[in-house]
Amino acid sequence: MLVDTGTVERIPHACHHGRSGDGCADCKVRLISVCSVLALAELEELEALSHHLTLDKGQTLFGQGEPAGSVYNVIDGVLRLTRLLPDGRRQVMGFALPGDFLGLALQERYSVSAEALGPVETCRFGREDFAEVMAFKPHLLKSLHERAGYELNLAQEQMLLLGRRTAEEKVVAFLLSLRDRYARTGHASVTVELPMGRQDMADHLGLTIETVSRMLSRLDRAHAILLVPGGVRLLDLPRLERMAAS
Repeated sequence: MLVDTGTVERIPHACHHGRSGDGCADCKVRLISVCSVLALAELEELEALSHHLTLDKGQTLFGQGEPAGSVYNVIDGVLRLTRLLPDGRRQVMGFALPGDFLGLALQERYSVSAEALGPVETCRFGREDFAEVMAFKPHLLKSLHERAGYELNLAQEQMLLLGRRTAEEKVVAFLLSLRDRYARTGHASVTVELPMGRQDMADHLGLTIETVSRMLSRLDRAHAILLVPGGVRLLDLPRLERMAAS
């Protein structure tokens, strides 16, 4: 069920990331979100503009081609970003993690669909309201530009993934990239959670689901990784990093 709880209780800023009395002061993604550059007094200005949205697994935050009337800051959970190609095939463009900001390009229509892979929490802002606030806060605009640069880097990495790498190298590079992104959210670990299914990975890497499963099994047999419930454990990082750098 998609729940819009509106502004709910008054807290010192808009994002509603934390549910404690200190609100965003305790937010687990505040330091990596675009609003990290705002002082608490400035965050209060966004309070009246924000809505706390929760999604259940399988629910869509927005669909490809829909009017882009809102922008979103991901608080918790993972979203799958997909694009339907003209021939009917699905391309998984990426996965949005906590701290990611969606709708940054401020396009007239969303170019992808965003679907929850599990329970998801976001802060939603009306596009025009957010753009107006941004126009008067150059440090927020700078933060958004930095975020755009980060997303461009992810897009370039995706192009490399779909390039001349072997299937095994693609899978390894994906796992290491996901590990680095989790570390950015404060969840550094040799165990990489995989909320997405094998088909999602295949559609993201330009492979078949059979190939993805075979590559993971091969890496497991070679003791480079260990397949565990809900993810993989990276056992031989030097070897994996050499493969990803190929």
